[in-house]
Amino acid sequence: MNHAFQIQVRVMRTASVRFSFPVLLHRRIVPRGVVGARSLSSQPKVNQSRGGLPRFHSPSLPSSEGDVVRIQGDEFWHMTRVLRLSINDRVELFDGSGCLVEGTIQRIEKNGSDIMAVKDPIIVAPYGMQWHVFAAFGTLKGGRADWLIEKCTELGASSVTPLLTERCRAISENKVDRLQRVMLAAVKQCQRLHQMAVNSPMDITDLLPIVSQSKPSFIAVAEATPLFNILSNSTVKESGVLIVGPEGDFTEEELKMMKAAGATAVGLGACRLRVETATIALLSTLMLWSDAKTP
Repeated sequence: MNHAFQIQVRVMRTASVRFSFPVLLHRRIVPRGVVGARSLSSQPKVNQSRGGLPRFHSPSLPSSEGDVVRIQGDEFWHMTRVLRLSINDRVELFDGSGCLVEGTIQRIEKNGSDIMAVKDPIIVAPYGMQWHVFAAFGTLKGGRADWLIEKCTELGASSVTPLLTERCRAISENKVDRLQRVMLAAVKQCQRLHQMAVNSPMDITDLLPIVSQSKPSFIAVAEATPLFNILSNSTVKESGVLIVGPEGDFTEEELKMMKAAGATAVGLGACRLRVETATIALLSTLMLWSDAKTP
């Protein structure tokens, strides 16, 4: 008799909250707590999936056991119309900056539901090395940019910034808004407690000071020294920068500027990769490497 087995892999990583780049490159950010919350920052890596309760995003959380918060909008719709949860069902709420609270549905009305905390909130600090992605993906079409953002979120990137270059001059603000929604959906799916920042587009000249302040900074370059060779002489830091060029690659002048600022060129194999493929290949390798090196 044949039996089918299903292996479910949960990505259980956290990333930092929105930030000012220069500040983050010098110190670790610990999320702000709420009144009555207890911190888990000094404890080992936390299993974010916990008891498997349905989890919903809420910008504000109950400050302590017994307090109530109202859920509205898309999260309310998902809770009551999609999952069809009802009174007394248990849920988890998270605010995207590391705070998590368990509660029960106390009331359901036409435009919102009230959730009462059954425990004090807990705070989970960002785990491991924080990676910040700069990728020139403004010209991607057919959902490829959505895929890039979704996978960066699942892998645990701290931020993704659309990079404006000579061969990728713009990205629409409407597209950035859409990518924010894709990111939040991926955060919930992969059980992250810290949202990944999807930043406004940045010109390559504005990236140079960030590169100079961040060690390591890796830039994907065809025929460069293989990434694993570079990592063999690298050490884990609090944060790092990943840079991927547009379709058609960076110009020679752009590469020269970034290398002069301190970026290390790394190779990702013999094949020519699309922007999104190179981004995920670089990020996944570095996440696995830094995870293995983190005590």
